Amino acid sequence: MTLTENIRRALFSVRSNLTRAALTMMIIALGLMALVGILTALDGILFSLSDNLSDMGANSFSIGRKYENMKGGRGRMRRTTSDPISYRQAVEFKAKYVAPAKVSVSVYGGGGSTVKFGDKKTNPNVTVFGIDNNTLEVQGNSLESGRGFSDTEIELGTPKVLLGKDIVKLLFDDKPERAINQVVTIGTHRCKVIGVLASKGSSMNSSADRQVMIPLLLAKMSFVSEDDYDVNIKLNNAADMEQASMIATGLFRQVRNLRVEQPDDFEIRKSDGLLDILKENTVTIRMAAIGIGLITLLGAAIGLMNIMLVSVTERTREIGICKALGATRRNILIQFVAEAVLICQFGGLIGIVLGVLLGLSVAALMNGPFVMPWAWITLGLVLCFIVGVASGLYPAIRASRLDPIESLRYE
Repeated sequence: MTLTENIRRALFSVRSNLTRAALTMMIIALGLMALVGILTALDGILFSLSDNLSDMGANSFSIGRKYENMKGGRGRMRRTTSDPISYRQAVEFKAKYVAPAKVSVSVYGGGGSTVKFGDKKTNPNVTVFGIDNNTLEVQGNSLESGRGFSDTEIELGTPKVLLGKDIVKLLFDDKPERAINQVVTIGTHRCKVIGVLASKGSSMNSSADRQVMIPLLLAKMSFVSEDDYDVNIKLNNAADMEQASMIATGLFRQVRNLRVEQPDDFEIRKSDGLLDILKENTVTIRMAAIGIGLITLLGAAIGLMNIMLVSVTERTREIGICKALGATRRNILIQFVAEAVLICQFGGLIGIVLGVLLGLSVAALMNGPFVMPWAWITLGLVLCFIVGVASGLYPAIRASRLDPIESLRYE
């Protein structure tokens, strides 16, 4: 018997026991769906984060307060933070930093604001940022319409604002030109619109288009309850990263009034380093997803082996007839292994389709891009093949060793 004939007979056998085969396929499909779906969703989230972090570029870094995990009582971990970066420290650093680079100072002004214009208003989920004259360039933002803040507006904290794309869609029917020179209310503060930010999409269910930017001093006076300013540096040449970060560290120690023996109470954060941290934090989730998938596949393998053993018993007389007609032990072995592999591959294909759909749904819910998980699809098919061979090998060996005479007598 050729391989094609063995596969044809295996397909016929699967159709003959369709209910049992379908149940096993669904167990395998669920395992693959969990594996491919979770890993696809993680890849999509990381791709989205990578795309957003790349806006800052490989020639940028930031300075922020330091977070540390320390052991507390009874072996428990507790998180400690250094003092936040004050407005004075951030501005002083910007004035004194002499490397060939642009320095921006920004501050988070809250994420629960409402923006109103006329009888229209947004949900209370608008994020307010205070920025200086370099922030747009350093953070990779651009304007779709209007202009940015002038130096005078930044210094005086003039009540003017740049609107995100989602806000313009809601308040001005997605017409940026209508928004320019209009006065909107942010919380309780009235600001004149001078520009509309170009769309940047979303990441981790947080839309970069659902934000407003106002002058740094205005944010400090009206929106910031506690000093915690961000300092971002964009170098003219990425090759200067190491030297520029060392200069920044030394200068910021002076700004923070740290003595020689005191350790740094701030962190230099590079965009590629942030992504590495995120990837490290998803390793556990990946391992858990793989574990769930493997446990489910193990259960499917046991169920499939049981089905194949029952099939051997039910088809004992058939095996005897095949051997009497000239089928070798190898032919019987290949036929039963092929049957087990086919069941696993069919289940695997169903699981992969469901997993891809699950990953696509998660990516859509989180407003992130969908990444086709070719690596996980390949892994899933390979695992299904291994499970099929492992589950079908023992029943196949048992079938191939049946005595043809005894098999023909079997009732």
